[in-house]
Amino acid sequence: MKSDAIRTGAERAPQRSLLKAMGHTDAELKKPVIGIVNSFSEVIPGHVHLQQIARAVKDSVLAAGGMPLEFNVIGVCDGLAMGHEGMKYSLVTRELIADSVECMARAHAFDALVFIPNCDKIVPGMLMAAARVNLPSIFVSGGPMLSLCSDEGRAMDLNSVFEAVGAYKAGQIGDERLSYFEDNACPGCGSCSGMFTANSMNCLSEVLGMALDGNGTIPAVYAHRIRLAKQAGTQVMRLLEANLRPSDILTPDAFRNALTVDMALGCSTNSALHLAAIAHEAGVPFDLRMINEVSEVTPNLCHLAPAGHHHMQDLYEAGGVYAVMNELSALGCLHTECMTVTGKTVGENIAGRTVRNRDVIRSVKEPYSKTGGLAVLFGSLAPDGAIVKRSAVAPEMLTHKGPARVFNSEEEAIKVIYEGGIHPGDVVVIRNEGPAGGPGMREMLSPTSAIAGMGLDKEVALITDGRFSGATRGAAIGHVSPEAANGGPIALVREGDLIEIDIPHYRIELCVPEEELQRRAAEPPLPRRKVTGYLARYAKLVSSADKGAIIE
Repeated sequence: MKSDAIRTGAERAPQRSLLKAMGHTDAELKKPVIGIVNSFSEVIPGHVHLQQIARAVKDSVLAAGGMPLEFNVIGVCDGLAMGHEGMKYSLVTRELIADSVECMARAHAFDALVFIPNCDKIVPGMLMAAARVNLPSIFVSGGPMLSLCSDEGRAMDLNSVFEAVGAYKAGQIGDERLSYFEDNACPGCGSCSGMFTANSMNCLSEVLGMALDGNGTIPAVYAHRIRLAKQAGTQVMRLLEANLRPSDILTPDAFRNALTVDMALGCSTNSALHLAAIAHEAGVPFDLRMINEVSEVTPNLCHLAPAGHHHMQDLYEAGGVYAVMNELSALGCLHTECMTVTGKTVGENIAGRTVRNRDVIRSVKEPYSKTGGLAVLFGSLAPDGAIVKRSAVAPEMLTHKGPARVFNSEEEAIKVIYEGGIHPGDVVVIRNEGPAGGPGMREMLSPTSAIAGMGLDKEVALITDGRFSGATRGAAIGHVSPEAANGGPIALVREGDLIEIDIPHYRIELCVPEEELQRRAAEPPLPRRKVTGYLARYAKLVSSADKGAIIE
């Protein structure tokens, strides 16, 4: 075992002494050492309960003959970080998490790992780490938050509060109504309850084969979540015995499956960013054009929030991710021979799984749309691509042409939006917010939610080299590559320029003559923001969004 490096032989007596200083016995020191990678903190509602999950995992590891050793990683709550400089520190933590897990796993010679993530960047950061260290590994998340109905009978989530702010700024609701949403939209622990980034990645962990059935959908407060954690603790010991590693699971076909189910579920646009980064760590080629290829042949079967009114508890009760996968298998969309952490193939896992609610998971014969939930747009504004959650775009906005309203930061844009300065037909362009230019590629949930709350989401488009939250709905097009800071065409857009969006044909064009663009390109570039500390190092090293915003 790898752990022999710290506890076997006379020369390892000092290491054994240190382990015994923590109360470990000679008998325990003969067992496999299982690292429990826990992202518990008292900062994030999605993580505040993860000590219970870890306790259940450790109990099962102990019962199965292992020695669990727990350590923690950092995590940023995107909701708390949203709308101020804190969002610059969200995406950048993905790399810090992957690096810290690598350091801990290698330094302490763990034999296997159980990962306990829940929210946005923590899940992909841990998946990147699992691929990198390539020890037998399994994931068990903290689960989604419940969604309760408002006094109007509409299911609520965090996005309901953001949109209520937009309605408040537009004078459509008052203080009392805003407080109502503030007090009731987030009823307890768990990741935010729609098909936002955290839940997208926890569902895709199942599809990739790195997590057990229910990982993405069992609500955080259900006893079934604790049982799942215990199953994960038992299963990691079986993975160790079989020497089944992430490199056996995270194959090109597994990533193809992830994209396929992503399209059917209508996952967050951020899933494209994270899948690319995880694939890079796994040594698997990943091209954004794959998304459109898969989308063309994959029906969109689910309209969970923000695309519709369903939430994660509804998907769980309708049969979960495996039911969606079994539905897709009838079309031959999945590679069912892929191996998973169950020790079985995808085909074996999903066999016999039925859909229990056709309103939540539609039949492949009657989908919400014949094409998938995401689309990658290419054209003169985004030569290397831009991402849109097509399933959350109103039909009338799938094609749009309008004048650019140009802003060099999120703060500039939100100020004008709140002041009522955006009008039907406008195309809001927020630039200089990319991975390097931001730096940190901030999410733009505040601007999109404000526009939706004002009732303009069916008339106004938003385009950015930053990101959009998984909670965003409307014609919100992000990840524009190359970004403004790297000289991308988005840096050349001027107020009033016409921009044409054609989502069905995967196009996004800046309707300005080439000669004029060349003239603008010769002008002094947009100034880069002055930053220090980790952000400064990140800005120097980070890749463009189309490559997953990775650090080589």
